[in-house]
Amino acid sequence: MDTSPRITDHSWGRIEVEGLGEGKDFILYPGGGKPWDWNETGTSHQGGIQPAEIEFLLDKGSEIIILSRGVNGRLTISGEAADLLESSGVEYIILRTDEAISEYNRLAGDKKVGGLFHSTC
Repeated sequence: MDTSPRITDHSWGRIEVEGLGEGKDFILYPGGGKPWDWNETGTSHQGGIQPAEIEFLLDKGSEIIILSRGVNGRLTISGEAADLLESSGVEYIILRTDEAISEYNRLAGDKKVGGLFHSTC
């Protein structure tokens, strides 16, 4: 089983991931990850996380998906993304960043977990 990379440190505006280095936001999945560029899919605080990000995590084999709503919970989830999560049959958890990172790291060694992590707002 491909394990998901652990988040080794984080602070406002910065996340550090084993094997990937530092960045502002990350999309992580079983076997890897990359910086999360909101411009690729149109994600925004008001428009929310988009279905394309959920589809990406599902395509990468995520059986559990952790969504970070940001440090202060300002990032929303679009209705379409929420519908896709609900219909996908995968377990999903939506938390503020600190709790999302803790839960993700707890699961990363044993489960096929993917997640979206936002380091501000």
